[in-house]
Order: sequence, then structure tokens, then C-alpha cells
Amino acid sequence: MKGESSVLTVPASQQEVGSITPEQAAPGKPKPERKRSGRLSEDKRFKIFAGSANRKLAEDICTHVGVTLGESKLQRFADGEIYFQLLENVRGVDVFIVQPTCYPVDQHLVELLIMIDALKRASAGRITVVVPYYGYARQDRKDRPRVAISSKLVADLLTTAGANRALFMDLHAAQIQGFFNIPVDHMFASPVMVSYFRELNLPDLTVVSPDAGGVERARFFATKMQAPLAIVDKRRTDLNVTEVMNVIGDVQGRTCLIIDDIIDTAGTLVKTAAALLEAGAVKVYAAASHPVLSGPAIERISNSKIQEVIVTDSIPLREDAQKLERQGRIKVLSVAGLLGATIESIHMETSVSSLFS
Repeated sequence: MKGESSVLTVPASQQEVGSITPEQAAPGKPKPERKRSGRLSEDKRFKIFAGSANRKLAEDICTHVGVTLGESKLQRFADGEIYFQLLENVRGVDVFIVQPTCYPVDQHLVELLIMIDALKRASAGRITVVVPYYGYARQDRKDRPRVAISSKLVADLLTTAGANRALFMDLHAAQIQGFFNIPVDHMFASPVMVSYFRELNLPDLTVVSPDAGGVERARFFATKMQAPLAIVDKRRTDLNVTEVMNVIGDVQGRTCLIIDDIIDTAGTLVKTAAALLEAGAVKVYAAASHPVLSGPAIERISNSKIQEVIVTDSIPLREDAQKLERQGRIKVLSVAGLLGATIESIHMETSVSSLFS
């Protein structure tokens, strides 16, 4: 193909997935839940594909579910345009696309839209986008005059492209689900995080929300950990610039765990940690679902007194962040099992909420 500058071939996969034989419901009666008759690897009506954003996570999800990754070809022309082709039949198939819209956000978003369009034109039975990290989620309202509500725009783009269902993890604002006119499943990384910190068994633990907007998330975590809750009052002076004002709650002599959904430039994180230590905290840990870690984030974390930063693999760590991982300053927990179980539930039409019970 003329003008192609690089080629990425999505790993071949003969996706045979757990054969399902749903029974016809009698008129007037609700449709029964599908029953697994075997492994999903035997079901030819179920496939998982992935873009280039986080191939490792997609492969781990497939390992958990027991299938191989869908075979496709992803290429780029010399000018950066994306070319995508499915290399196997998807007619009538229940298809899941794993593609977080992480850095470079625009490139991965357009890639996802093109993949959806290709699947739609190939007559896929149902297209579910699995977006562990939803880019543009922070622009969810008009907080200033003459600004865009970009998270709504992205929702419209995904739906218009042909997505029939969406699966997200730890949205920056839960109300983003309302921007979609298709079914949305919103998962949380908290079960994975809680399990890790229970094993860590930190003494005199206090869970901390870095701002008022994250109180609900931190409160849920504190309840699961049976720990008290504290809040840090901050004022944002500009984009990606914050100023911590004071700590609400008693952290004197306590081990503090800061809970957030995103670590971007880490400005909020390190200032929150500094405020907690000044208020008498003994040690500070941090946990966030999405390690965006842009700009000076790595340098700030390196120079901070945070003991450990725990994140998930919703976004692949950048090279400089991997150095901190090797040093033990960053710990990555996998959400492949959680997402894999959710995908299975969606395909089998069983309860997703039961995964959290």
C-alpha cells in the first residue's frame, strides 16, 4: 500500500468462544439468561479485538476469558492516516473492542472510531467498546463561559460510529454515563485495590480524598477498609495547577492513603501528600486507577515523600514511569480479570453488579 510508514498487525486469533444456545422465551415471558454450555473458546459468536493503545491489557483479558485476540491489520500512511482491516469473519458476532483513549488521546480515539466503523460495515451482531480509560472525561460540564463539553462529544462520536454498548472503568464523573443513549456498564477498580491494601495491612490507616469531588470514591474505599476518612480542601488556580489549602479530619500519627481516579501531572497528589505530612501524618501512600503521568509527574513523584503509588494497567506505563516501578515507587495492579469477568457477564447476559457483591 503506497505511503505506509509503519505497520501494526493485531495478533491473529481464531476466536472461538464459548458456544451458547439460548432458548427461545415463550411469548409474554422474560428472556432467560444465557447458560454456558462450554468454554467461551468454543463460542464462534464471541470475539475480542484490540487497537494499539494497550495491547498487553487486551491480551491479558483474552487469557482470563480463554480466547485469542481477534485477527486484524492496523496500518498508518506516511501522513498519519489510519488504515484498519478485519482479517476474520464477524458477521452476527458479539464483538468487544479493547481500546483506552490514553496518550496520544486523539490518535487512539480516531483509531477506535475507525475500528467500530469497520465492524459495523462487516455486519457484527453487537459492538461493545471496552474503554478502561475514557479520555476527555474531565471536560464534563460548562465550568467557564464558552467552553466545550468534550466528554459528551466523545460519547456522541462513539455512538454515531456504531457502538451498541460501552464498558468503562472509573469514569472521572459517573454522570458521563448519561451522555450515552446506549447501555453503559461502569466498573470500578476498587475491588482490586482493596484486596491489595488488605494484604498490605497498613497500621492506623486513614483514607484521604484529595478534593471534595472525590469524597464518594474515598468514602467507599474507607468503608471497605474500615478506616476513617479525611478530605483535603484545594483550590484550582489554573488548568493542571492546584493549591492545597487545608486538611479536614485528624491525620496526626496516621498512615494516609490518598484515593483518586487519575494521576495526570501529579500536582494535586504531591501537594496533598505534603499537606498531610505537615498535618502530622506518619506515612503517605497513593492509589489511582489511571496512571496518565504526563508532563512533570514522574519527577514530582520521585521528589515527593510518598511511599508508594499504586495504579492499574488501564493505561500502559510510560518508559520513565517504568523506572519508578522497578525502584518500587510505583506498583501496577492488573484489572484484566475484572474486565474479563465483566465482558463474560455482558456476553452471557448475566448480572454485572454481582461481580461487586
